Amino acid sequence: MTKKTFLLLIAAVSALGGLLFGYDTGVINGAQFYLSKYFDLSDAMKGWVVGSALIGCFVGAIVAGPLSIKIGRKYSLIISAVLFTISAWGSGLPSFLPESVTLLVVFRIIGGLGIGIASMNAPMYIAEIAPSDIRGRMVTYYQLAIVIGFFVVFLATYFIGTNLTEAENIQEGWRKMFWSELIPSGLFLILLFFVPKSPRWLALKGKDDEALVVLKKIHDDEQANKEIFQIQQSLKADDTGLKVNYFSKAILTIIVIGTVFSMLQQFTGINAVLYYGADIFEKALGFGKEDVLLQQILLAFVNLVFTFVAMFTVDKFGRKPLIYIGAFGMLAGFLLLGITLQQEAVGFLSLLGVLIFIASFALSMGPVVWVLLSEMFPNKIRSVAMSVAVAAQWAANYVVSQSFPIVMGSEVNNSSTWNGSLPYFIFIVFIVVIVYVTYKFIPETKGKTLEEIEGFWKK
Repeated sequence: MTKKTFLLLIAAVSALGGLLFGYDTGVINGAQFYLSKYFDLSDAMKGWVVGSALIGCFVGAIVAGPLSIKIGRKYSLIISAVLFTISAWGSGLPSFLPESVTLLVVFRIIGGLGIGIASMNAPMYIAEIAPSDIRGRMVTYYQLAIVIGFFVVFLATYFIGTNLTEAENIQEGWRKMFWSELIPSGLFLILLFFVPKSPRWLALKGKDDEALVVLKKIHDDEQANKEIFQIQQSLKADDTGLKVNYFSKAILTIIVIGTVFSMLQQFTGINAVLYYGADIFEKALGFGKEDVLLQQILLAFVNLVFTFVAMFTVDKFGRKPLIYIGAFGMLAGFLLLGITLQQEAVGFLSLLGVLIFIASFALSMGPVVWVLLSEMFPNKIRSVAMSVAVAAQWAANYVVSQSFPIVMGSEVNNSSTWNGSLPYFIFIVFIVVIVYVTYKFIPETKGKTLEEIEGFWKK
């Protein structure tokens, strides 16, 4: 296998892992309208069915760290692929299973476990195996695939839904929407058996010869030998003969910085826009129901296009410049949306504000957070530290997704002072915090090996 083919295989696997992340997260949004009617769900139960997967995501991200240390990145991803497949099959409740909302929720939580494990292991695996000069782009493939997953699932559910009558959708359509995930999850599972183990994990387990074999598939012999030496030196420097003390000041500081940065991705408000886009367009922006699906597809398309922009600039401009550019754009977008809402001048400028925000997020905090999280932690603590950071991100996701509709419906938000704009000004405050945290605490990692990045924390 040539080096180019080898890297393409890694890109394909990471793409499918990310696509399933986006697909599994998004499929419920298309299916819930019909399954809610099928099961005659109350608003509270509908929220539970939709949000239950986030519990699995949180738990999956927590167990992903110890799992990754024990069995490695590759086999952790295989487990996630199996969970995706079980969830996709079971969520459609085949005829021989009891038709129970509780059982549906169980399968959604199983899918969430798969997302949680994959969301931590996939970007880390790519970062540990990709050459430093294209590592940013390689990890960005993962975010690109998440966005493609959202886009594809919107199209898939739309295609399934429009080719059936409403009665057929209520009876069978929502099942087919869940089962459509079996195709990418099956491919993901098969391809994972053809990728190697992470060289950093192999070295961590004392299998330096195997690690060198993998590195030589990526680099020429000289660079491969240089990298294995750097990895060995990194591990020796941290090897005190004792277990890692995660509560020591030095290590805890790194984990806290990464965790806060990870959570801030959600506090931009991105998932409030993606999860509740239909409500925003219909209620806040005054669009008719017939326009909502087209607006959702427009959001997904803009998200996709600007993730491509990030992919081709992250290794050229660097990580921090993209965050600054994106933060400025997100501020501009939400200011435009917030002011037009506050002034009761809702219209084209409001929609433009949403699109500017989405585009700016897609070229900055969307992909760059995953790039930096996969790079910034030292070899010895990477699995556990990233597990904590990703679990915290899922917790933040849950907080935002649950609190957004509450704030939107509050008397304060609907008073003459705010006119429905309050949530967006809250998100603006967090975007300003992102700029400060990035400037003060986040290292620039462009073009550096993971071991060179580790040196930043020892200054």
